[in-house]
Amino acid sequence: MIVCFQEITSSGVRKGEVYLADVSTKLKNKNITTDVKVDTNSNLLTTVTVDEPAPGLKTIFSFIFPDQKSGKVELQYQHEYAGISTSIGLTASPIVNFSGVIGNNLVSIGTDLSFDTASGNFTKTNAGLNFTHSDLITSLTLNDKFDTLNASYYHIVNPLTSTAVGAELSHSFSSNENILTIGTQHAIDPITLVKARVNNFGKASALIQHDWNPRTRFSLVGEVDTRAIEKSAKVGLALALKP
Repeated sequence: MIVCFQEITSSGVRKGEVYLADVSTKLKNKNITTDVKVDTNSNLLTTVTVDEPAPGLKTIFSFIFPDQKSGKVELQYQHEYAGISTSIGLTASPIVNFSGVIGNNLVSIGTDLSFDTASGNFTKTNAGLNFTHSDLITSLTLNDKFDTLNASYYHIVNPLTSTAVGAELSHSFSSNENILTIGTQHAIDPITLVKARVNNFGKASALIQHDWNPRTRFSLVGEVDTRAIEKSAKVGLALALKP
């Protein structure tokens, strides 16, 4: 048996006086891929993926050690005009998840459901409609058991510089609250990408992504609440390495 080493990725984020980091590795043997991630809380996340034991089918097994209730098995099936994913927790009273989408390159519609066998209730009911054109993507979704309506818009202004603008409007029926977020992205050069966004509550964030070489990517992320800059500023760093 030959195991092929694929990738090592590490990232770190400082929140106040707390520093959070993780290290991930990926191993591949034929059609079986194993991902292992260790974080600063000594949690070990393992995901084993078996690609196409049957045409169009993928099987995924995942668990977090030492959480004994985190085990989950997922089955995914993909067709040219449809995709289905279902998962079940490995517990005595598991949560069953189902998601599916049908459509083509222009229009698609889908749903996402979760059912708790212990209580006999649906814990998640979402639905969405998406329209895609050569340089335009729009979508309309109902989330949070149909309590939240989201409408989003993404437009590529200049493909040569990866310049794009986008906006999202979220409305909560229960609280009658609206959140409007506007964002943009632009490639300074072929290896450096800048993204920024701000919402109507004054929260702003930005990302600088730089590819030192085809195997090394560095990202710098910042977030701030403009109404309380001294208390809310956050900065994150990420480094991805590929052999």
